[in-house]
Amino acid sequence: MTNSVTITDNRTGQTVEIPVEGGGIDMAAIQKLMPGTWVLDPAFTGTASTTSTITDLDGANGILRYRGYPIEQLAENSTFLEVSYLLLHGELPTQPELDAWVQDVRHHTFIHENMRKRFTEGFHYDAHPMGMLMSAIAGLSTYYPEAKDILDADTRHRQIVRLIAKTPTLAALAYRSSIGMPFVYPDNDLSYPENFLSMMWRIAEPQYRPDPVLAKALDVLLILHADHEQNCSTSTMRMVGSSHADPYSSAAAATGALYGPRHGGANEAVIHMLGRIGTLENVEPFVESVKRGEELLWGFGHRVYKAYDPRAAIVKSHADRVFAVTGKSPLLDIALKLEEIALADDYFKSRNLYPNVDFYTGLIYQAMNFPLNMFTVLFTIGRMPGWLAHWQESLEQNSKISRPRQIYTGEAERAYMPITGR
Repeated sequence: MTNSVTITDNRTGQTVEIPVEGGGIDMAAIQKLMPGTWVLDPAFTGTASTTSTITDLDGANGILRYRGYPIEQLAENSTFLEVSYLLLHGELPTQPELDAWVQDVRHHTFIHENMRKRFTEGFHYDAHPMGMLMSAIAGLSTYYPEAKDILDADTRHRQIVRLIAKTPTLAALAYRSSIGMPFVYPDNDLSYPENFLSMMWRIAEPQYRPDPVLAKALDVLLILHADHEQNCSTSTMRMVGSSHADPYSSAAAATGALYGPRHGGANEAVIHMLGRIGTLENVEPFVESVKRGEELLWGFGHRVYKAYDPRAAIVKSHADRVFAVTGKSPLLDIALKLEEIALADDYFKSRNLYPNVDFYTGLIYQAMNFPLNMFTVLFTIGRMPGWLAHWQESLEQNSKISRPRQIYTGEAERAYMPITGR
């Protein structure tokens, strides 16, 4: 075989030739040669846990495609709900299919009154919206017990629609509850991003009409967050789903993974970093402190991307449109100066530290008046269709339950000693 690797077990002299397919080799073939031997790969930096047809991510060349469609084209021409359909069904919808899909999502935006009235009362008055959202998503499984029938395609589809439809409603509920504001019911005359903005900001208006520039910017940001291959939260969704948990429980677990500052909280960390820099004069000294290892440079670099994150370029292009409506963020000039200096410095270029999607999204969210504790909540709304597409794909693949192995490094066998002799 020309496209293969040969592995030799030097303990026995046995060799095996393993084909390389899609850039990977089959672990099962290695196990046949060396049973009981495990590949140690902390943080799964070189392990492919599955095959997938959903998202193609070429980090070396800064390429991101959903079902083959470049992210740049989708962000420019599509909508979040159309992209959600694409991720879940594999193809872009026809106009009748899109109309039916949008109507289906609108039909399921409302939540049970018991959740609105009683669920939020169990949280402290200043509970973090992300913690409330994670709990609310898990709680949905108790309202839809049929969701446990995950092998029925029609039942699966209903839960998928419900999660995409209700997540913005739950997110807005969590936010308004955390600041003591009354719940705003969904307005299904509005588009998906407009409806969410209405539930967030409506006070006493008969109908809230968000600025179309801001609604479009939010829609684009949701598209950019919709999927990103086997990241921490998506892998969590697939792993929990492999136990055949219902989609609400799996999505709640994925939300918990996204809650961590190493994953979903990076754009919030960027805002804190820019605030600490404070002025243009402090940018160069800050960069030098990063190079000395005294500061962390948030919003730069990525586990997968070794080139400029294509999503960051799209976000940056929308920033000026947003700021034309909201007024320019005082942190923008600092961000632009920081990017300029870093991209010209061999220290950062040699380490492939280019801006990622988190570098500019926080500035846009802040300009749109979203508080910092809502940034990860917005990420959750955007990522939900990607999580569900992977959950669905995993079931269709009839995947085994996820069960990584370990290399034991603890004590050898020892005898129990009664407490009087210790």
